[in-house]
Amino acid sequence: MEDFDFENRILDPSEIALDNEGENPLRPRTMNDYIGQEKVKENLSIFIEAAKRRRETLDHVLLYGPPGLGKTTLAGIIANEMNVNLRITSGPAIEKPGDLAALLTNLNEGDVLFIDEIHRISRAVEEVLYPSMEDFAIDIITGKGQMAASYHLPLPKFTLVGATTRAGQLTAPLRDRFGVVLRLELYAPEELARIITRSASILGIEIDPDGALEIASRSRGTPRIANRLLKRVRDFAEVISNGVITCETAQIALDKLEIDELGLDANDRRMLEALIKFYRGGPVGLETLAAAIGEEAVTIEDVYEPYLMQIGFLNRTPRGRCITRAACQHLGYDIPNAQDAQISFD
Repeated sequence: MEDFDFENRILDPSEIALDNEGENPLRPRTMNDYIGQEKVKENLSIFIEAAKRRRETLDHVLLYGPPGLGKTTLAGIIANEMNVNLRITSGPAIEKPGDLAALLTNLNEGDVLFIDEIHRISRAVEEVLYPSMEDFAIDIITGKGQMAASYHLPLPKFTLVGATTRAGQLTAPLRDRFGVVLRLELYAPEELARIITRSASILGIEIDPDGALEIASRSRGTPRIANRLLKRVRDFAEVISNGVITCETAQIALDKLEIDELGLDANDRRMLEALIKFYRGGPVGLETLAAAIGEEAVTIEDVYEPYLMQIGFLNRTPRGRCITRAACQHLGYDIPNAQDAQISFD
């Protein structure tokens, strides 16, 4: 069986190069332009306003939730609202304490340092991060043996914004040093339709409300996927409907892309159907399932399963993976072993 290239999987919520060609024009710059996540926006706006009135830096902020929901965008908005610079890096890019020290010593007073995938920083780097977050200072040791010398370097006060899709993998000492912890939730189709309409306006795409809602309903509750699908549907609209995205155009385009009304693609259906046909709905072990469909176990765990579990189509049990009755009904099967579950974006 031929392996699927997940770097180009249109429904993968992880960021790919095509999402950010140059500076992404679709990324909101202010809190007013940011659609959805109302509770997060309301609380964050209060924290920012309070910090500005006290003329202090904002407390360190931890943003967590599924990929593609706008964590990087929120970091940029925080910096913009605080009128400071934004420095962006990621956990894997900070390989050693010296890399972090170089970043921190180049910050200006009040700057926002955004670390994506912060759960992937090494333990040695994390140890340097603790005093920099608490005391705004770092201790650097140079030389070895008798020539070793320790230097205490004060840092400008800054705001660390950490983003993670796996908050459970953060160590307790690191998590406790964030004064503001916010969870981003999947978007409702109506919210995504507003985002799609805004993006279409920026890109000069003509789209009607029903067309926007049709794309939104198949976007897995994720703005990054919604914007990606908008660009692909635009291509079909150019050819079949004079550049106007209508509901019918969106349906034709997304059906051609094999994305159904719940946002499942051919690969999702292939895995669910394997559970039904080969194992009567489960339970089945992860490694066994991976071998059956010719994929790596880590691919199933990180790419397939999250969304299928979020909409109630798949359960993880101590004995293995089980399909739910809702998934069977969606695919047109009646499996006695399937478990009951509610389809929900919660």
